[in-house]
Amino acid sequence: MARSAPSISAFVSGELSPRLEGRVTLEKYQTGLADLTNMIVLPQGGATRRPGTEFVGEVKSSSVKNRLIPFQYKTTDTYVLVFGNQTMRVIRNGSQVLNSTSKTISGATKASPGVLTATSHGFSNGDEIYIDSVSGMTELNGRNYLVANVTTHTFTLTDLFGTAINTTDFTTYTSGGTATEIFEVASPYTEAHLPNVNFAQSADTMYLVHPSYAIRTLTRSAHNNWTFATASISGSPSPGLASSDNYPSVVSFFEQRLVFGNSNNNPQTLWFSQNGSYLNFTVGTDADDALIYTIASNTVDSIRWLSATRVLTVGTSGGEYVVTASNDGPVTPTTTLIRKYSNYGSAQVPPVQVADVTLFLQRGGRKVREFKYVGDVDASGYQAPDMTILAEHITDGGIEALAFQQEPDSIVWCVRADGTLLGLTYRREEQVVAWHKHTLGGVFGSGNAVVESIATLPTDSGEDDLYMIVKRTINSVTKRYVEKLKTFDFGSAATGSFFVDSGLSYSGSATTSLSGLYHLQGQTASVLGNGASHPTKTVASGGITTDFSVTTAAVGLGFTSSMKTLRLESGSVDGTSQGKPKRIHAVTVRLFETVGVEVGTSSSSVERIPFRDSSMAMDTAVSLFTGDKDIEFTGGFDDDQDRIYVQQTQALPLTVLALFPRLNTFDI
Repeated sequence: MARSAPSISAFVSGELSPRLEGRVTLEKYQTGLADLTNMIVLPQGGATRRPGTEFVGEVKSSSVKNRLIPFQYKTTDTYVLVFGNQTMRVIRNGSQVLNSTSKTISGATKASPGVLTATSHGFSNGDEIYIDSVSGMTELNGRNYLVANVTTHTFTLTDLFGTAINTTDFTTYTSGGTATEIFEVASPYTEAHLPNVNFAQSADTMYLVHPSYAIRTLTRSAHNNWTFATASISGSPSPGLASSDNYPSVVSFFEQRLVFGNSNNNPQTLWFSQNGSYLNFTVGTDADDALIYTIASNTVDSIRWLSATRVLTVGTSGGEYVVTASNDGPVTPTTTLIRKYSNYGSAQVPPVQVADVTLFLQRGGRKVREFKYVGDVDASGYQAPDMTILAEHITDGGIEALAFQQEPDSIVWCVRADGTLLGLTYRREEQVVAWHKHTLGGVFGSGNAVVESIATLPTDSGEDDLYMIVKRTINSVTKRYVEKLKTFDFGSAATGSFFVDSGLSYSGSATTSLSGLYHLQGQTASVLGNGASHPTKTVASGGITTDFSVTTAAVGLGFTSSMKTLRLESGSVDGTSQGKPKRIHAVTVRLFETVGVEVGTSSSSVERIPFRDSSMAMDTAVSLFTGDKDIEFTGGFDDDQDRIYVQQTQALPLTVLALFPRLNTFDI
């Protein structure tokens, strides 16, 4: 019997394919995992729990699949556009945008349902409004409602589940209050067409294209003043961009030109505007003139996407091309060159740019490829290696969307067809290419919550924002919520952590009553109170009652974060240790700013490592722990005794830097 103490000191290969279980000599096997769920790989090598998501608001209609589109005015003023079926709402800096004018409330009865008075309010049944600043009947404040039973000067309310608001037991109304509609604007796009809308933004104007719709501009004049308009395209001869059901499918800016591509009748054609005149497509031979270029190929390879960096990369159904100039200057009508560099073919999903690399989805939707410059354009050119080759299982079913969150840890987020959120920690300069998967808290039907759309926005706060639309079954009703991933850096104490989904936080005077949770009505909520784990609570009447007074809290849907190692290869004095009986008898877990963790050989065989002793009050936070924790394993020499499983089920932080098992191996 041989004893060994291997070191698992990094996880920079992320979750690896089950097909690699036998390649124990592969270098990446030593830094890979068999499972990594609701945790991300840090560029430094460790694995940390992903933050929870903060509830932002419900979409206009939860019966409709919505789409998020980012709009960056500046890094301190960012917007997410929420497109539904011919509607658009706006999220600004993490909050729903309201109309610019509010209606003053002058009365509210105590009745079932309560009747509110607002002279000449102008609301219609079904309008969604936000009520605030009511005196006396303060129970009305700080939440969204649907308007019902309107008259010229009065209306009643329902919650967003359609239940009438009974104000009988509310405090008596005394004065004031405002009712403000959620801002929205009519959009030309139907639900069925939203996935194939493409866009490009310049300053306050966004250009949107779809082959079945005329080219549109979307202009921001203020945070609650947005205007759609049909773009007025000029050109001589006619550029062919304005005929019915024959509009362009893709759009990008490149070298001060607006570039369109792929109409139904011309799927391989690119249209470049005049330099600095984005809607003028008058062609000519002068350097500033517009130009039209049709890609020549042996098959009809429709253009799927455009990606502008130092060059313009063109993804088609049959291969990937690069647009450059013959004289190493800007593209002009007489110097433009288009070369093909790979034959993989692209899916109809917009790519993401990471530094000078374009990551795109291969035709078929399973492989993410890295289109990168590897030398002189005229010689070695570009390559497109497969980023999923070691984790092909993780994209099973296909990917539907990509988004890149540069800060803090350079993660490419993906929406899988089944609604699973995937992450790829991508730091090529440090050789970190690590996949991880994420299941959001809550359920949809009998399965997991479903992520349907994602969008990222850069900020100056040190962490970029990731927004998502999540579909769940809440109180037996299908709900689609816009949520925002909380920051990874929560500070130096557990009181600032947020590890619940669709959650809300509280900070204020001591209380046992936490309200505002109407969106989680009837759900079992995880609770962190004063930085300490708290028993779960069922949300009733939009709130919960805690077991002890709290001054800080995070309440939402719980989720489990877990990681499982591959089979250990260590300890044999006679060849490989694979296939030989092993027993892990102890593990040292090296942690960083962690409270609460369970360790074992599987999810059904774990033991909780203690962080709190009998002298500590249960309603106060345990200090974040950095260092080593030891745990003994009690199992025998079974087949499943050569793996280490780590999980966190409480609403508390977990970062694993390394694992140091001690095991015995029988050479038989």
